[in-house]
Amino acid sequence: MNKKLSFSLATAILFGLTASANASVKLGMGVDQGLGMNLKFDDTINVFAGNHGMALDYHFLRGNLSSSAPLSYFVGVGGYVEWDDDFGMRVPVGLDWSFASNWNLYGHVNPELQFHRKAKFKLGAGFGVSYRF
Repeated sequence: MNKKLSFSLATAILFGLTASANASVKLGMGVDQGLGMNLKFDDTINVFAGNHGMALDYHFLRGNLSSSAPLSYFVGVGGYVEWDDDFGMRVPVGLDWSFASNWNLYGHVNPELQFHRKAKFKLGAGFGVSYRF
């Protein structure tokens, strides 16, 4: 239970640090830690809460794949906690497509290192749609 509380506290602190008048905020639905909601600040801090768990990522590398297409890539580092007490670190690598004004589709794969019961490597993935406010 302490891991969940710590992860939630870290998420709240990051919300506070990234909240500013000029911040770009995206809210959406997707599949990552189960079916859930996605919240992204300035295309850098990504928070996902779903019916299987919660994830928090920092996207440290972003770029456009083409100057003529609204398709970009991202690489990040983060962590996740599952509601059954599993937790670990992950490295999301994905694509973000702005298909309409303020609307985005995203998808990523995550090499993961789970720590709880037995340290092991896993591969996760996620996708969804979001709206930028």
